Amino acid sequence: MEPERYELSAAPTYHFELDRRAFFQTLGLGFVVVSLLDAQESGGGGRRRGGTARPQELGAWLHIGEDGSITAFTGKAEVGQNTRTALVQAVAEELRVPVDAVKLTMADTALVPYDAGTFGSRSMPDMLPQLRRVAAAARELLAEEGARRLSAKKVDMSVGDGWVRDSISGQSLRFAEIVQGQTLLKTATLGSPAHLTPPEKWKVLGTPVLKVDGRDFVTGAHKYVSDLKLPGMVRGAVLRAPSYGAKLETADSPGVIRDGDFAGIVQGSASDIRATWKASPQTATHDNVYQLFRDTAEKHANSTKGNIDEGLKAADRRIASTYKVAYIAHCPLEPRAAVAEWKDEKLTVWTGTQRPFGVKSELAEAFRIPEDRVRVIVPDTGSGYGGKHTGEAAIEAARLAKSAGKPVKVVWTREEEFTWAYLRPGGVIEVESGVKADGTLTAWDFHNYNSGNSGLPTLYNVPNQRVHFHRTESPLRQGSYRGLAATANHFAREVHMDEAAGATMDPLEFRLKNLQDPRLRAVLERTAEKFGWGKHKHSGIAGGFEKGGYVATAVQVAIDADLKNFRLERVVVGFECGAIVNPDALRNQVEGGVIQGLGGALFEAIQFENGRLLNPRFSRYRVPRFTDMPGSIESVLIDRRDLPSAGAGETPIVAIAPAISNAIFRAIGKRLRDLPLLPAVPRS
Repeated sequence: MEPERYELSAAPTYHFELDRRAFFQTLGLGFVVVSLLDAQESGGGGRRRGGTARPQELGAWLHIGEDGSITAFTGKAEVGQNTRTALVQAVAEELRVPVDAVKLTMADTALVPYDAGTFGSRSMPDMLPQLRRVAAAARELLAEEGARRLSAKKVDMSVGDGWVRDSISGQSLRFAEIVQGQTLLKTATLGSPAHLTPPEKWKVLGTPVLKVDGRDFVTGAHKYVSDLKLPGMVRGAVLRAPSYGAKLETADSPGVIRDGDFAGIVQGSASDIRATWKASPQTATHDNVYQLFRDTAEKHANSTKGNIDEGLKAADRRIASTYKVAYIAHCPLEPRAAVAEWKDEKLTVWTGTQRPFGVKSELAEAFRIPEDRVRVIVPDTGSGYGGKHTGEAAIEAARLAKSAGKPVKVVWTREEEFTWAYLRPGGVIEVESGVKADGTLTAWDFHNYNSGNSGLPTLYNVPNQRVHFHRTESPLRQGSYRGLAATANHFAREVHMDEAAGATMDPLEFRLKNLQDPRLRAVLERTAEKFGWGKHKHSGIAGGFEKGGYVATAVQVAIDADLKNFRLERVVVGFECGAIVNPDALRNQVEGGVIQGLGGALFEAIQFENGRLLNPRFSRYRVPRFTDMPGSIESVLIDRRDLPSAGAGETPIVAIAPAISNAIFRAIGKRLRDLPLLPAVPRS
């Protein structure tokens, strides 16, 4: 299959100012409605590099063509989270058309507005309102034009199913008839009256619409980057260092393409390159890295409230514990891949990334060319989990293609993906709390070393708090992962809450006693009710908040006293993220987060020494398998249509690990404070 092509000379030039000619030159005649971001609007839709938002920046747009076709455009990428379906639902809802009447163009830097990236569960809170806004504005524009054509009043016009109808005369016009030969451009800003459909009248939003293009993914018709073919394209391979920090000294085989420490080859294997390296010995290992975190710590993000020393003095009991979190890998279903083509001194790259505009900038910088000569296209990608923010494969393919003078495809092996992609940070978390005899928290002293500051603050009511994130040295490359550090911070916090409850107070009762936040209380109470909390001895519970979502997870386990023969018998997870856009897709996100979280909770851990990973393959790095699945997973979804929709890709993962740890303690009396809880592969 040859990828869809556009000439870059026709690419839009209007990321920061409206250019009517550019819109219609690129998109064709008809109606165009653009969403303008106000200066105070946040989010990835229109934020420029460096984090500075400009007034009148474009967030999304929608085109109704002369044939009546409806195409919406967004800079967000589809990496398996089913954002495409939810955003299509938004457009279909406001234009009163079937879902299959809407096409969504995503993550093509020549066709879509600038977007900082697909991360942080921001697609729903950022892009859903923008696309609803442009679709509602387009509906109003169609009604106005229809009324003008039919000599009717706009108030009497109805829009639906591709038609505009006059309810008085009965006359009607197709969308295609109204937009024929037009070059109408309308803007929709945050403050403009967009006539959005209220949630109580939703007919498409809030319903379980099947995945857009789902059949193509099931049948194999969808083309991932590794499936793409261009005329004359060749395969490329890149020479990898034997360990972190090693410097390339020689690489002198025939056909080798060399640029500093980079060496690659086309139509060959990296093993064909004769190379010598200068190693950089390293002392950090998977066993001693936690001490390294402490030894190199510096205080970074912090929050204080009250007086921690006074709070500890006021306590009847003081509890101090240390929790450890291992480095883990993203293990995306689709390893990194890129196809690069140079043509007329312009570069086009097809790659799977969560940050197409970020990769575009990386490419422009790497080859010292203007960004308007670079185009990045992201086909729907086989997962990212926060691990595909950077453009290594794109730069590698482009470098080889430039030297070879023909298109080049680079596909990372699974071992390359493990070794040279970044990891979820390891970390150490130290917590000390003070508790009165009646179960009231008096003090909370929380220190995270290296993992990160996402999910760092607590929602529990503690009058005296000190919460710090300490930046440290890391011997391994680390970066974003689903939920970021919220998984580590929730693990430490929610296990410690059970420890603070002690033997005399029920863990759920203790949480609720020290919690006023109504949304977190609601998910805890609804989950406990569904689970039948108090009826099962070998059970644990945990809750949390992150990225606008609230989660609670209750589990029942079976385990021997020697930590063998573990089985997760049942999971109940409650989740609330505002108004539900697609209940089936949300349930998939919630349960998928729980399943992925099982790996980091139970057995995932990167093993390393002297700058080398010891388990960079699935035969030595275990991810959850069918045999690890719980006997049942039950979701309790709370639909808050009175609240804006938040993202759901990250938050559901944060509570499964502490819930399991707490259940194991209640089952056999052993407190497990390190992730993974039950490492399955011996270190060697």
